Amino acid sequence: MRIVVTGASGNVGTAVVRELLTTPGVDAVTGIARRPVPPGFLEQVEWHRADVVDDDLRPLFRGADVVVHLAWLFQPTHRPEVTWRANVEGTAAVLRAAADAGARAVVVASSVGAYSARRSTRPVPEDWPTDGVPTAAYSREKAYVERMLDTFEHEWPQIRVVRMRTAFIFQRDSAAQQRRLFLGPLVPGSLVLRHLRVPLLPDPGGNLVIQALHAADAARAYRQAVVLPVRGPFNLAAEPVLDMAQLSRLLHGRPVAVPFRAVRVAMAAAWHAHLVPAAPGLLDLVGAMPVMATDRARDELDWEPLVSSTDAIEEFLDGLRSGAGGPTPPLAAESSGLLRHHEFTTGVGAQP
Repeated sequence: MRIVVTGASGNVGTAVVRELLTTPGVDAVTGIARRPVPPGFLEQVEWHRADVVDDDLRPLFRGADVVVHLAWLFQPTHRPEVTWRANVEGTAAVLRAAADAGARAVVVASSVGAYSARRSTRPVPEDWPTDGVPTAAYSREKAYVERMLDTFEHEWPQIRVVRMRTAFIFQRDSAAQQRRLFLGPLVPGSLVLRHLRVPLLPDPGGNLVIQALHAADAARAYRQAVVLPVRGPFNLAAEPVLDMAQLSRLLHGRPVAVPFRAVRVAMAAAWHAHLVPAAPGLLDLVGAMPVMATDRARDELDWEPLVSSTDAIEEFLDGLRSGAGGPTPPLAAESSGLLRHHEFTTGVGAQP
């Protein structure tokens, strides 16, 4: 079985590729990334540098049994037309190329961000609406990709389509990348959480809760989706579901009630001033995301997270404190995270 992975040098991609290399029945793994990987990195992988929008993917997909699509651009949030082109048009190009190349299955990285706003904190299954949160560009793009997959399934019923709707994914190696994506390239990790203590953590209320998952557990679920004859969406998250009190304990602080509007206004001001890269719509999304039930993944993928959500976040925070990063350009600790204009326009940037 030959597997092609887009976005293979990112947070999830590196974990998925490593997992596939040890999977019985997988004979070859091709990794596609926008930037070259270091010489000698996972030498068993056939690496190709390509952009999912601008390059012809069909030669790279030819002979693939399964295409795993992980490539996704989070920045620049101030230029949504760039992320739309990379994420929506890029996914469309991947689907076309997979069909043209005769792939038997496509496994696509969706997200909890594709879901419509929750009505309570009761866990929801995979049939919860995927209309997204309209004020968040990331959510709009994930929701649109869900509609594209609906159409693709109708037009290509012989191709098995799997959608992996994951919670926030963490690992030690992703610390530098995620700091740059959400706090900014000019904020050193040691300054952010030198002692991993945030004495006062703003709590905007609204029963804010999040789910988390370790990258290695996400990779194990992707492996199962590759090798098993499954279709459709799967929610992926570890226990426990985290509320503000639990997050505050992880940060050695305490929550302080602050009106949601005040937090959003402050975040918007910082974003408009280019002080932080995370757009205020991200706060809307976090406050609206439903809690995902993971019964289907446990039953049909025979999958169980091995790392708790708290341990995944603790590992990530330890990586922040120590300035950890990974071996590839998206994960590298020494990267500034700053990209030139032509890199934005060609889709070269941060990867998931």
